[in-house]
Amino acid sequence: MGSQGSHHASKIPEIEAIKKETGFSQANIVRLHHRFRALDKEDKGYLSKENFLCIGELAVNPLCDRIINAFFENSDSLDFRSFIHILAHFRPIEEDKPKDPSSQEPINSRRNKLKFAFQLYDQDKDGKISRNELLQVLRMMVGVQVTNEQLECIADRTIQESDLDNDNAISFEEFAKV
Repeated sequence: MGSQGSHHASKIPEIEAIKKETGFSQANIVRLHHRFRALDKEDKGYLSKENFLCIGELAVNPLCDRIINAFFENSDSLDFRSFIHILAHFRPIEEDKPKDPSSQEPINSRRNKLKFAFQLYDQDKDGKISRNELLQVLRMMVGVQVTNEQLECIADRTIQESDLDNDNAISFEEFAKV
């Protein structure tokens, strides 16, 4: 991949800034750029929600719509830089890397990973996971294998155990503690 990889890297705008912001290596960025371009079948330079439905593993995921919506939280289209920033949430956390107190929290920090997961539940974006929001996700994940009554018991117990301020919902801070 040597010279061909570095040749392709020169076609990726602001690759050095992307490396610094996301923690991805140049090889990973090149690979993700190839993936981005493969999803961008019309060569528009951006992706739409429909492009994500071509990803087989995602299309069969019960949370497919929520995951796709998390990518498009602020827009109807996604350029490469936005695409790679979202994917950076999924990078493993580097525990042994020294922390620079002056630098901002990495995209793939435990807290940012939890924020990403939290938004999959918090569909009305009010900063809390309500019983109904929790039930929706549980129904998507287990389908018909569990009765509604069992799901409601699971949701009620989860909220009871997580809800530290007794508002019958789970805030991000409560979610992060659990």
